[in-house]
Amino acid sequence: MTKSLSTRIFIGLFSGLIFGSIIQYLLGDIGFFSGTIVELSSGVGAMFVNMIMMLVVPLVFVSIVCGVLELKDLKSFGRLGGKTFGFYIINTLVAIFAALAVALLLQPGRGVDMTGGTGLQITATELPNLIQLIVNIVPSNPVAAFTSGNMLQVIFMALLVGGAVKSLGKGVPLLTQGFLEGNKLMMKLITVVMQLAPIGVFALMLKLGATLEAEIFVSVLEYVFVILGLLLTWIFIVYPMAVGAFTPVSAKEFRAKTREQILFSLSTASSNATIPVTMRTLTEKLGVKRAVAGFGVPLGATMNMGGVSIYITIAIFFVANAFGAPIAMEQLPALLFSIFLLSVGAGGVPGGGMVMIGVLIHQMGLPVEAFAIVAALDRLIDMVLTSCNVVGDTAVLTIVDATEKDIDGHETDAITASAKA
Repeated sequence: MTKSLSTRIFIGLFSGLIFGSIIQYLLGDIGFFSGTIVELSSGVGAMFVNMIMMLVVPLVFVSIVCGVLELKDLKSFGRLGGKTFGFYIINTLVAIFAALAVALLLQPGRGVDMTGGTGLQITATELPNLIQLIVNIVPSNPVAAFTSGNMLQVIFMALLVGGAVKSLGKGVPLLTQGFLEGNKLMMKLITVVMQLAPIGVFALMLKLGATLEAEIFVSVLEYVFVILGLLLTWIFIVYPMAVGAFTPVSAKEFRAKTREQILFSLSTASSNATIPVTMRTLTEKLGVKRAVAGFGVPLGATMNMGGVSIYITIAIFFVANAFGAPIAMEQLPALLFSIFLLSVGAGGVPGGGMVMIGVLIHQMGLPVEAFAIVAALDRLIDMVLTSCNVVGDTAVLTIVDATEKDIDGHETDAITASAKA
């Protein structure tokens, strides 16, 4: 029986870590293992990381253009469209600020030095101030934006192109179809790369186990536990309590009715793949109107990324601290703005959050070694953050549906009272 991708990645993760630790502590004096094997695994891991980074710019550009093209006219939805969009934005912002508070309090990665022995010289985090960041979103040279990997400029151009194609309507069917087919191609390429993840993760974790000191390894574990703890808090406490506070559904009932959704998203690590389960959870188990679910679920899979927001925020603080480039307070506005845009732009596919962290690491001038650590541990975190994303979609749409029912009830009462008068 063929093992699932998740199972194979976990096998690669733990076997690589165990083998690497054996090399460091038992076989360190044998040059073939401490030299050749570690260098070979480093090369294989670097190739895997480069394959991911190779797809970043086209994936983000095409997926955002298609996201705009697939959206129906929000004006036709009136208050429903605006309310759903607004609640998703609020949810993402709350997640970012909560993760920021935890990152500032715990300072993951502080006190360890992952640049040791690598010859890396990092003096400062390269983030502009907020005004400069906003001004620089508009590129003067679109080709340069793509070649340099300036993701905020790529996102701006994608939104602009998507809006322009959308405004042309049915006059450019081939252009619209071309972007949609291109999106399918990018999803397939990501799937192909993720099929190689067990090998890539094994190589990355082998190098990690063979080269990291015990103190640094403990710090890496603390980083993972901080992210997972915050994500699980969001899934089982924050979202159920929000639903219990604003709808007739109790927190306990919400947890019970989202159990299948959580288990399915853990296995797929994909918000897009979980869309059918999310739709069924909303309409059949929570009684949400199909109009609300039909509009809100695809939109949420694209832009409601509370889990990704938490992941990116904690991860970027960890790698910045660990690689000797701590984030200064005056850089926080620009950093938070970047995290917000990248969270919304993260694809609902396995590894989408990791890709966006790679973008931010590049933007901050941090080395590829920083991204290698994130990539090695991504699958473990990606499963839980996907559950956080899809449960967030369910919670937001349950609240939206409750507010719509309240409005409908008030309108019905008003009509009844007018008829009696």
